[in-house]
Amino acid sequence: MSQPAFKQTQYDFAAHIRDPANHPGPQGVDDRRMAVYRDLFYNNVEGFVSSAFPVLRTLYNDDDWHQLIRDYFSRHQAHTPHFPEMAEEFIDYLSHEFTTRKCDPGFMLELAHYEWMETVAMLSQDDPTDIAFSAKGNLLDEVVVISPLSWLLYYEWPVHAISLEQQPQEKPQQPTWIIVYRDHDDEVGFIQINPVTARLIQLLDGEEPMTGRQALEQVTTEMNHPQPAVILEGGLDTLRQLRKKAIVLGTRA
Repeated sequence: MSQPAFKQTQYDFAAHIRDPANHPGPQGVDDRRMAVYRDLFYNNVEGFVSSAFPVLRTLYNDDDWHQLIRDYFSRHQAHTPHFPEMAEEFIDYLSHEFTTRKCDPGFMLELAHYEWMETVAMLSQDDPTDIAFSAKGNLLDEVVVISPLSWLLYYEWPVHAISLEQQPQEKPQQPTWIIVYRDHDDEVGFIQINPVTARLIQLLDGEEPMTGRQALEQVTTEMNHPQPAVILEGGLDTLRQLRKKAIVLGTRA
């Protein structure tokens, strides 16, 4: 077989594997053999997406789910061949290529993103030990260090509470703030926080270094809170709790 003909056979093979309904298999190849490849490739992709987004999977019947995965598999041009990064590719597909159907819930993309963040946390190569910090430093009067293995997330839907039995139909008035983190034992955790704690984390993890006291004083000012001492005491307790979870590493050495 000439080189151009061989390349065309490869293109036909790949196109058929991705979208057999619209692309016939390469000439001269028995369909029973092609069926092995069709099933192998599709089942690998479907199985990985299902395992990466387990809650999302439970919200669909088999037909609607496989229609979704088949569309992803046939249309999305992945930028990586690595299976662990497929979850990010699926998020990219949902964000930019997918057209929602009647069976797709309004919180679909946010739920998928929330589930994907577990993969992000597990695979992150960031190393907190590269940072000079004191684990037992004074969280009020020294510059607080936030772990690079923590992510502050904002959602319009209560993604952490969604399940097959609990599917909100309308966005709640209050958004959901969540921290995803990987602790000292490399265990991934999720905690829901209130907007005040979220603002505190934003300030401490910003470009300008801040002590815990400085950040809490700014929060107090922004809230126009009549009792700064209450915010200071509660904020210090929050920082201590976050340090126990390795979201706050300590203070700058």
